Amino acid sequence: MSDAHGGESLLFLTDEQLRQGIEAMFFAYRGFTADPDRILEGMAYGRAHHRAVHFIARAPGTTVNNLLAILGVTKQSLNRVLRTLVEDGLVESRVGTSDKRERNLYLTEQGTALERKLSDAQRSRMRAAYRAAGPEAVAGFRTVLEAMMDGEMRRRYLRLRDGRS
Repeated sequence: MSDAHGGESLLFLTDEQLRQGIEAMFFAYRGFTADPDRILEGMAYGRAHHRAVHFIARAPGTTVNNLLAILGVTKQSLNRVLRTLVEDGLVESRVGTSDKRERNLYLTEQGTALERKLSDAQRSRMRAAYRAAGPEAVAGFRTVLEAMMDGEMRRRYLRLRDGRS
């Protein structure tokens, strides 16, 4: 691990150090998604379903347009995912109260149970990694992730993080 941290106090990183970071992100992402993928495998759902369920749980009543902006997918793709989740009884779509053209999305009890199962698996992995890395590394990791976000995505993330969906 000391090789990976060789440039931690430098403001300049070599291409090799950056490549190692990129590869670490790829492999970490595979690990991070592996547990939910195993859960979803038998349900004919994929990562798009997981992301939709996650963000609906984080912001109950979110609109389809807001979910589109967060996920960065096409309307057609999201509609396919939402149609399946609604038909299977995991998501409820309600007509907007202020704008009847809007659809507000909520998880049903069944959807909440699935989201909890998926998130528990990821929280367990994150908790173990955070404990192994220590508090300074956790804060640094979060800083790096936030710095990698594009401006609009960072604003959306901060609103969601602060409960302002």
